[in-house]
Amino acid sequence: MTINDSTASGAEVPRTIDWGRYALVGLGTIVAAVVANIIVYFIGSAIISYNPEFIVLSNVSPAILFTVVPAIVAVVLYALLMRFTSDPARIFTIIAAVVLVLSLIPDFAYIPTVPGASTAQAIMLAIMHVVAAVVIVTMLTSFTRRSSR
Repeated sequence: MTINDSTASGAEVPRTIDWGRYALVGLGTIVAAVVANIIVYFIGSAIISYNPEFIVLSNVSPAILFTVVPAIVAVVLYALLMRFTSDPARIFTIIAAVVLVLSLIPDFAYIPTVPGASTAQAIMLAIMHVVAAVVIVTMLTSFTRRSSR
């Protein structure tokens, strides 16, 4: 499939998207974000003593789930942006930045009120959000940079 990109001169430049390759990049992005957050989870557990009463960090499963679901949404969103926009990387990066900021609000406004939660645990959740965002944005936007050349 060919998608046209506008250049600064206004000319259309065809960009071919290999959707099979994108599917692999998308799957790799999801796996990489999950692995990165698992590593952060265990580093955090070595530094901070997670309170087992705080369910979100009581074990690694919630960290995996809360990384997989947004990563899948991001992969689908980026595919749609590649299909329907001329600058998917820029648009996606802006959307991801806004979503990241919004995702941090509960970490500092709500999480401290949850039984067993501490400021240190809220900071670990925020770090996991940032790590996932960096991995996802970097991997997905690099796909279009490489494939459009």
